Amino acid sequence: MAESIIKSRQAQKEVNGNLTEVICTDFSNYIFVVLTQYGKIGTLISVTPDSRSNDISTPTFSTKVLLGKDEPLTHVCAKNLATFVSQEAGNRPVLLGLALKDSSIDTIKEIKEIVKGCKVW
Repeated sequence: MAESIIKSRQAQKEVNGNLTEVICTDFSNYIFVVLTQYGKIGTLISVTPDSRSNDISTPTFSTKVLLGKDEPLTHVCAKNLATFVSQEAGNRPVLLGLALKDSSIDTIKEIKEIVKGCKVW
């Protein structure tokens, strides 16, 4: 049987009373991460390293909502959750599906740890 080219990992954990599912998939041009407490992809956000940054060692990141609610909190959560993924993957862009009931700081920190455990990059 042929080995799959696409690497994918997933995890489930209860975070502050909400079942949270994390799915990380490594594609050739993007890392696709879905974080959901609703069982749906939710808002789709592109998080890309900004090539205009003067300091290559600490790139800045741009977020763009591709589908769903375009709110300031969405951009904050996306940057917080996807920046370390991009940096660990060699500054590759991240496509993030975000559907959270609770977007508190504690929840984001705990979800970040779950994402680290689903490392495919």
